[in-house]
Amino acid sequence: MSQEIHGTYTEEPDEPEATRRVADEAESSRASRGWWDRNADEYQSDHGSFLGDDRFVWGPEGLDEAEAGLLGPAASLKGLDVLEIGAGAAQCSRWLAGQGARPVALDLSHRQLQHALRIGGDLPLVEADAGRLPFRDGSFDLACSAYGAVPFVADPVQVFREVHRVLRPGGRWVFSVTHPIRWAFPDEPGPEGLSVAASYFDRVPYVEQDEDGNAVYVEHHRTLGDRVRDVVAGGFRLVDLVEPEWPEWNNQEWGGWSPLRGNLIPGTAIFVCERD
Repeated sequence: MSQEIHGTYTEEPDEPEATRRVADEAESSRASRGWWDRNADEYQSDHGSFLGDDRFVWGPEGLDEAEAGLLGPAASLKGLDVLEIGAGAAQCSRWLAGQGARPVALDLSHRQLQHALRIGGDLPLVEADAGRLPFRDGSFDLACSAYGAVPFVADPVQVFREVHRVLRPGGRWVFSVTHPIRWAFPDEPGPEGLSVAASYFDRVPYVEQDEDGNAVYVEHHRTLGDRVRDVVAGGFRLVDLVEPEWPEWNNQEWGGWSPLRGNLIPGTAIFVCERD
């Protein structure tokens, strides 16, 4: 397809091809960095008002850490060193700073961190891969990730082992991901998203690739049991698994998340883990 610009025609870039195929750690990392750098502006424009500048929201349902207390009571966060992985524009880190914590916001995407700078706040920002955290052993009391990094990495156990390494004994690691059951359904917010269309047990990654076959977006599926085993293999003890229900006040659609689907099937899984 072409479009006319000032009397000339330019070719629009081809839409990426969606497929299911193997994507290793290196390819997944490259694809994620590129995708988030290209799409950070649109993401923050579309979802920034819902996320706020200094809220800690665990997912599209709108579960707020101020109410959930999955990292611990808000009053207990004061003075703690906290690592946010896949921080985006660092909204969660800003909320943590507001409670008196000392957060560090880490993301793979340079453009996402530029949005963190745009919003502002006295926060350390680190551009790095979640599988190779640039911190000393035992640097943090808590670690968290709201839909950051974990769904996009080929080797989640490596990420969990890195988080385990940088946490102090007794430290809590809390992360949210798309609920694994959603992989069996089309990613649609309406009625068409309510019928099973694929095997829940098909763990082949979802890949969008360009015309040369290079991945431009990769997301990895793990079953609920896989996630639990990965947590344990990473050295953690699972203390809670939270499946937020869709609240009455939330009438937004966000990709495949919607009030219709949210009232029938879970959309988010939050794993609350502790380092012994």
